[in-house]
Amino acid sequence: MIVYGKNVFTQLEQDPDSIERIYLQKGIRDRKLIDRVQRLKCDIQYMDRNQLDQLVKDRHHNGIALKVCPIPELSLEELIQKADRPGLLVALDGIQDPHNLGAILRTCDCVGADGVILCRHNSVSLTPTAVKASTGAAYTIPVCTVTNLKNALNQCKENGYWVIGSDMEGARDYREGIYDVPLVLVIGSEGKGISPLVKKQCDYMIKLPMEGKITSLNASVACAVLLYQIYQARHPL
Repeated sequence: MIVYGKNVFTQLEQDPDSIERIYLQKGIRDRKLIDRVQRLKCDIQYMDRNQLDQLVKDRHHNGIALKVCPIPELSLEELIQKADRPGLLVALDGIQDPHNLGAILRTCDCVGADGVILCRHNSVSLTPTAVKASTGAAYTIPVCTVTNLKNALNQCKENGYWVIGSDMEGARDYREGIYDVPLVLVIGSEGKGISPLVKKQCDYMIKLPMEGKITSLNASVACAVLLYQIYQARHPL
């Protein structure tokens, strides 16, 4: 797997055994970055800008890319067992934009969430773009990929979790949510929202007020607002 960006390197720098090769852009002027790379004593390959662009299929790589071992994932059972109490998991139902996934992972790290549940089909996975957008959080937040999200949520409920979904219809204001219990927060796809079968697994729905002419928020933005509301409820000043 090829990942890229300075923030991703900063995270991987702490686990050099996971790095198989480092690709540096020829002529890069960041002397501190070069020194950090050389201290790791990993295999280094220098490439010109066009070669690096083609390698990562993106121009926003900050002059560094890395060939790494696959990011390890947990089973759902392991994710539940490792969660602190009260647990906080985020389940993504049909999210397809890797930038949204990366941003959600980043927010999960910031609020101390215990993990993210992804769907195997018709959903984004931990692609290099998602890893870059996460600014390294793809390596700090445990991820579990399930075949059937409905069944996974039911398993979470059997382990004491409440499942709440973000939706506009039949939902209570997000400030009225019950957040001091183990929670799975479900975020629906960018276009269709939460699927009907998954919605049936939700104990209740919450919504964000929309006072202007726009009727929805970006999925990662909505997730961030809701996660910080949960954080505020659990850690009041």
